[in-house]
Amino acid sequence: MAISLSPSAQKIQNLLNDHGHPIHVLEFAASTRTSAEAAAAIGCNVAQIAKSIMFRSRDTSRPVLVVVCGHNRVSEATVMRHLAGPLAGERLAKADADFVRQKTGYAIGGVPPIGHNVPPITLFDRDLLNYPVVWAAAGTPNTVFPIAPDALAKLVGGVVADVT
Repeated sequence: MAISLSPSAQKIQNLLNDHGHPIHVLEFAASTRTSAEAAAAIGCNVAQIAKSIMFRSRDTSRPVLVVVCGHNRVSEATVMRHLAGPLAGERLAKADADFVRQKTGYAIGGVPPIGHNVPPITLFDRDLLNYPVVWAAAGTPNTVFPIAPDALAKLVGGVVADVT
């Protein structure tokens, strides 16, 4: 008997199905909220976790998503260099929990790289391409899905770049 997913995780499962990815969202009893927790629950390297980090542009409050390798820290200055065209003259700000929930539809700790209420400007960390499989959040703090990083980069439609 199949275990039903939460509505948020089911939304991600449906998106994966709709895009032709034969991938199953996995739900854990343990938290997958942080990269370390996710890696421990899954049994993979922290670097294989594809973190979804949200920022906002300061002037226009456009959502900016950086899908980053689990052990990397995002450099806002580097991200801004890559976004000079779409965000000319603006600066990045950290997105608070309310902004993240409003723009993505998900709470921090479960933000997936796809399925957002407002499509973000997206950058994809080149370091994720070093692994055959990466794991991304699936809408809740205890759901994830495995995917080939090149497939994830195409799915999110982001620019592949160095973001650290």
